[in-house]
Amino acid sequence: MKISGSRLLDLDQEQCYRALQDPSVLERCMPGCRSLVRVGEDTYAMKMKMALASISGLFDGKVRIADRNFPHSFRLLVEGSGRIGFLKGDGLLQLTPENGGTSVGYEGEVRVGGTISAVGQRLMDTTSKMMIKRFFDKLAESLTPPQQ
Repeated sequence: MKISGSRLLDLDQEQCYRALQDPSVLERCMPGCRSLVRVGEDTYAMKMKMALASISGLFDGKVRIADRNFPHSFRLLVEGSGRIGFLKGDGLLQLTPENGGTSVGYEGEVRVGGTISAVGQRLMDTTSKMMIKRFFDKLAESLTPPQQ
């Protein structure tokens, strides 16, 4: 399944780039993420709970950051497996200054297998869009200073 889109964040390009690679920020913002722990250079072990329709389960996996081009772009490689199946993702994030903030464009591909793949393409597409929206909503909320 291919995914793509963009989101405007109220941060400058360098702040945005750093936040999108900060494991504590990612752990707080990724839906279902239970932990994200550095295990090597640009590589993190991940535990995540995934729920899709009536199917849910825990995933163990890893996240790797590649092709860094500060502060313009980088690639995220994600893979995980659990009782309900597996997932593999490869996404390119491109950051562009826009209207005093940063537009984060993303495009990539996600592959799933096992029980989780039985829910159907339409539900997978809807769920992935919802998870991406939740991620960016939490990211924007967590990085915006409180109003005085």
